[in-house]
Amino acid sequence: MFDFVSRTHAVLIVCALAVLGFAATAAAQSAPAQPIVKPGPCEGPEFRQFDFWIGDWNVFTEDGALAGTNTIERILDGCVITENWSGSKGTDGRSFNVYSTADHKWHQTWVDSQGTLLELAGTFEDGRMVLEGDSPGGGDNPLRNRITWQKLPDGRVRQHWQVSADRGEKWADAFIGFYTPKAKPATGKGLKR
Repeated sequence: MFDFVSRTHAVLIVCALAVLGFAATAAAQSAPAQPIVKPGPCEGPEFRQFDFWIGDWNVFTEDGALAGTNTIERILDGCVITENWSGSKGTDGRSFNVYSTADHKWHQTWVDSQGTLLELAGTFEDGRMVLEGDSPGGGDNPLRNRITWQKLPDGRVRQHWQVSADRGEKWADAFIGFYTPKAKPATGKGLKR
């Protein structure tokens, strides 16, 4: 009897181990494999320096007039920030902004519905993105452009565009705008019909 009980226990233990092993194997096979995530080509803090500009904005001048609307978003796997400007006086424009690891600068290419081309480059320092570049076709003294974007404590973004006709000796204001987030539409919850 003792020998029969011992054999029965041994068989039960072997069966239990086999069942546990089968269950573990089945669970491992049914669990989805964890993908290997490689960092994208535009990872790192330097690629996020201009993220404060991303949003859907109404843009106002210093005196409170609506200058236009602007939608800024990240595209192309997070490598490019694109701008979609619609001016209140009818001029539309687009820009592409990218951080270059070759020269460690931000670059912006702006084009608009009046045929304007503006290429700027610069850096992010002290909480401000400052980009500069010459307007094409300016002859011996091309018009120098300097545009500064800065996030304000209240969540708005200030854009200050300056121009210089004497290679940066003196600067004049071309535009000062305040980007204000557009109000989000109501979801309709709780509204009576």
